[in-house]
Amino acid sequence: AMAAAAPFSLREVLDAFQRCVTEQREVLLEPYLSGWRGLIRFLQSLGAVFSFISKDAVAKVALLEGHRGGSQGEQYVSLQSMVRHELAAGPAALRARPDSGCRTVLRLHRALRWLQLFLEGLRSGESRTSVLCTDAYNASLAEHHSWVIRKAATVAFCALPSRDAFLEIMNVGTAEEAVAMLGEAIPYIGDVYSITQELFAQHKLLDLP
Repeated sequence: AMAAAAPFSLREVLDAFQRCVTEQREVLLEPYLSGWRGLIRFLQSLGAVFSFISKDAVAKVALLEGHRGGSQGEQYVSLQSMVRHELAAGPAALRARPDSGCRTVLRLHRALRWLQLFLEGLRSGESRTSVLCTDAYNASLAEHHSWVIRKAATVAFCALPSRDAFLEIMNVGTAEEAVAMLGEAIPYIGDVYSITQELFAQHKLLDLP
């Protein structure tokens, strides 16, 4: 029988994103995917509300694990090596590939921005979780989603639990400890986000179809 997935803990996300960036400012794919597996567990622990994002993220992580474990695996050690490898065939060839690592990372990258903003909002706790989540979504993912998904998302966010419930889901002790750990984790997530953003902008990959 399959072992039940371990409950979500914010610590695993912090640890993974902390390991992500090398001294040369490369983003390593293994810890990046580890961090995402943690974030997916976080989304899943909130129930069906986020399934439209978590299901997509699960598929994207699996696709990247396939590249990482495939015959070209050594080209997928970091996001930088992945971009070099996939661009070697030329930009047109890359644009034509729906399963490329670059396109897949770009989708996760956009969702990471939303999570970063949402977690930041939870940390500061300045408004209701539904408002925080909607604001974060509108500032990140919304422009990449169809009207139907945007509508469904906004309705779903209205059903979000309270901030206290979220801090409990973080699974790192008291609310104060959860807030402190968010404060530690968010800069690492932000760092990975900005390095990726810069890398993709530099190679004109931010609008891969």
